Amino acid sequence: MSAIASRGSGDRGLTHSFTSLDDDEFNRLFRDFRYTAYRLETLQRYDVSYEQDEFARFLAGESRGEFPGIAAWCDTVRAAASAGKRMHRVHVVVEPLSDYVRFECGWAYEHTVEAGEDVRLIVVSGDDWPAGLPHYDYWLFDSSQLVAMYYDEAGRFVSGELISEPEKIVQANLWRDAAVAEAIPYRQCADQLQPSSP
Repeated sequence: MSAIASRGSGDRGLTHSFTSLDDDEFNRLFRDFRYTAYRLETLQRYDVSYEQDEFARFLAGESRGEFPGIAAWCDTVRAAASAGKRMHRVHVVVEPLSDYVRFECGWAYEHTVEAGEDVRLIVVSGDDWPAGLPHYDYWLFDSSQLVAMYYDEAGRFVSGELISEPEKIVQANLWRDAAVAEAIPYRQCADQLQPSSP
């Protein structure tokens, strides 16, 4: 299943779809999960509004200043960590790294890890995609609530689907376990990735 697949209108397990990352029901999941929130990221570029100004500054060689979008996410991570919950993600990144991935590492992950998020990377070269992992972005809450995340070719968010079909949730858990087993904690490979401005 592709990370840029069209919305699965035939999915009988769909209980809610949304086209904005500000969707109330989607954001409630980050407050209401009980144990774990996991994210698989597979794109080499995400084009989201709350990062656009900072990404432009990164490309211009400026130093990192205030970053409201990431500051808000760090608050979410800290709140979860203080409640004994775990937030973690795996991002499959392809070398040579895109400008966006270098930006994400230095200007985002460096700070979300400090806030308590367990960020891990699988670093691959060219077309050497990890065996058994899809090109499919999703969130998985408490191993039981699956949200498929769809993006267009430019990395712009298109839609999300909250899916309740058991076989898809089981598959997402298997992908999570495989990705986590293969991934390296962000801080262990941060120097290798050299996430500095261009």
